[in-house]
Parts: sequence; C-alpha cells; structure tokens
Amino acid sequence: MTVPPVSRRDRKKAATRQAIADAALHLFLERGYERVSIRDIADAADVSTATVFKHFSGKEALVFDQDEDRESELIAVVRQRPSGQSIPDALRQHVLDTWPSIDAHPQAAEFTNLVNSTPALHAYSERMWTRYTDSLGAAIADEFGVDHDNLACMALARFVLDIPAIARGRQDRRAAVEAIFDILTHGWKPPNKQLAP
Repeated sequence: MTVPPVSRRDRKKAATRQAIADAALHLFLERGYERVSIRDIADAADVSTATVFKHFSGKEALVFDQDEDRESELIAVVRQRPSGQSIPDALRQHVLDTWPSIDAHPQAAEFTNLVNSTPALHAYSERMWTRYTDSLGAAIADEFGVDHDNLACMALARFVLDIPAIARGRQDRRAAVEAIFDILTHGWKPPNKQLAP
C-alpha cells in the first residue's frame, strides 16, 4: 500500500500551524502566558488572528500543539501493533521510542515549568491527560471486546501515561521506563534491600 503524497497546500498549512505554535511558545516562555495575547502571537507569526483561530481552538491549545497527534499515535500503537505483540510491549516500545527525545529537548524544563506554574495550562493539561486515558483505555478495551470503562484497561492506560513523569529525573531514564513496564507486565514485587558495601 502506498501512502499518497502530501499536497503542497497541506504542507503549507502544516508549516503555518507550526510557525504559529513556535511563535506562541517563544512568547509564552519569554513573557509569561498571561502577558501574551492572540494578537501578539499572530504578529510574531506574521498571520492574522483569524488564521490563528483557524488552526487552534484557543490560547491553551497553542501550548499543546501536538495534542491530537499524540492521542492518535497512542491509539495506533494499540490497534496497529504487529501480530503477536502484547499491548504492554507495544506501549513500552512507543514510550521508549518517543519520550526520551521529548524529555531531552532543550526547552523541556522551561515548558514543564510554564505548564505547572500557569493554572489555565495546568488545568488544560489535566483535561488532556484524562482524555488520553479515556481514549487509550477504550482502544485497549476494544482489543479485548470489553466495555470502555473496564477497570483493568483504564488502569493500564493511566499507568502507561504516568510513566514519563515517574521516570523523569532518574539517572538512567530508559532503565526506569523498562523497570516500570516490567512491574506492569509481571506484577509488583517488594524491592530488594541493597547490601551495605
């Protein structure tokens, strides 16, 4: 199956959307979220305010410009995994393939601080993660033919989405991700006491 080429028009739309998101993040980090208007962002991106709203539903959405793509990717990881691959293994590979590069981004700490220190963004982030949990949990449930509110499916989705936050700050983040997925796959066991040297 061949993938149809992206049209020039679609490439232009994607470039405009990215330019708006980049301009918004730059201004938010420089001035603070509350001190930046949609007009400021439009001017910085050299577009009209109507164009900003054509691409983004509101000011908060400008910060989370890849929101819909990330949600779609999570669902695709479950639905399009190779035959014979378990859902936890598919999600483990996805987290290992995507999260370290996001976490290592030079602006990651500034971005996290911006979200955590801005009530509107923090609330938007919480709603987004709840939606991700619901969508991922539903995709997992569909694979087993159970109700979307199945506790095991929802718990797995929530735990997987929390793994980057749990692993953040660890010296070996990859090993932390692997260890957490091992717990999800094989069950929790009491930690071994480390012997004194």
